[in-house]
Amino acid sequence: MLKQTPLNQAHRDMGAKMVDFGGWDMPLHYGSQIEEHHQVRRDAGMFDVSHMQVVDVTGADARDFLRHLVANNVDKLKDTGKALYSCMLNPQGGVIDDLIIYYMRDDWFRVVVNAGTADKDLAWMESMRGQLGSGVEIRARRDLAMIAVQGPNARAKAWQAIPEVREASELLKPFQAAECQSYFIGRTGYTGEDGFEIVLPAEKAVSTWLALSHAGVAPIGLGARDTLRLEAGMNLYGQDMDETVNPLESGLAWTVDLTSPRDFIGKAALQATPVMRQMVGLVLQDKGVLRAHQKVLSAQGNGEITSGTFSPTLSQSIALARLPAGVELGDLVQVEVRDKLLSAKVVKYPFVRNGKSLI
Repeated sequence: MLKQTPLNQAHRDMGAKMVDFGGWDMPLHYGSQIEEHHQVRRDAGMFDVSHMQVVDVTGADARDFLRHLVANNVDKLKDTGKALYSCMLNPQGGVIDDLIIYYMRDDWFRVVVNAGTADKDLAWMESMRGQLGSGVEIRARRDLAMIAVQGPNARAKAWQAIPEVREASELLKPFQAAECQSYFIGRTGYTGEDGFEIVLPAEKAVSTWLALSHAGVAPIGLGARDTLRLEAGMNLYGQDMDETVNPLESGLAWTVDLTSPRDFIGKAALQATPVMRQMVGLVLQDKGVLRAHQKVLSAQGNGEITSGTFSPTLSQSIALARLPAGVELGDLVQVEVRDKLLSAKVVKYPFVRNGKSLI
């Protein structure tokens, strides 16, 4: 039986088409996926992301534990509420998961991991806790829900729907969070737009969702979430990286701290492995649609598209692709699409940010 978030019936009441998403019964769209995409770029939309797992890491050794567990350096987190994006690696340097860490106190860090990897992540964290020290508690917060509100008008409409959180969240900078009563508000997201990710008690999820709807925030499904995140050049775990690929070949070198003396799981493997591939953006020059797993041919060797779609904002097909390190921006490559070779241009991503084209 599929798992359900606290908002499952609310999705059905709003006419959502529900699909199996990694074992969760989730909304694909509520009508037009294209219209939902534009709604987020132009106004405000809300996503049920309650399937993602909130994990509280607490205790006197919490920082030391995370310092060794993830590739980015949690010592960067000094101000209450500050967030850090990172990857959790295996000893071979492969990506177990990508996650966000919020620093709340020296003895409390909040971690948000992906839904499809949550059980694996928790098992790995527990096994590492046994090795790295007992002064840490790892608690999966299954009592919480999460709603993302994204778009140029997202914050204003969130304050209209939940006025009690305005004072605590109005001065938040991007990648910063604050507590307000039973709400945890992060100025983060997965769309390339401004907005909040709101963690709240599961029993408040439906009333908050409906309040946001009454404030003019449209419900958005998984379909538009994927086209939005791809336009924003954001990786999707299981497609753009996984345990067989290291972050340096996944466009995530900026999330890896190899300069400080701090050791972390996977560091030695990253230092010993030459970077032979890179993640690049592609814009299709011919008619067609780029999709994951299509073969890419270049003068420097072959590669593969990891994520591809038709971009509603740009009205053309775009993709992320892992290609040989020698490929340069502006190069033309060929993509195998249904037994045809189509031309695509190598570009720097993200493709879209804050509603505007960057290519």
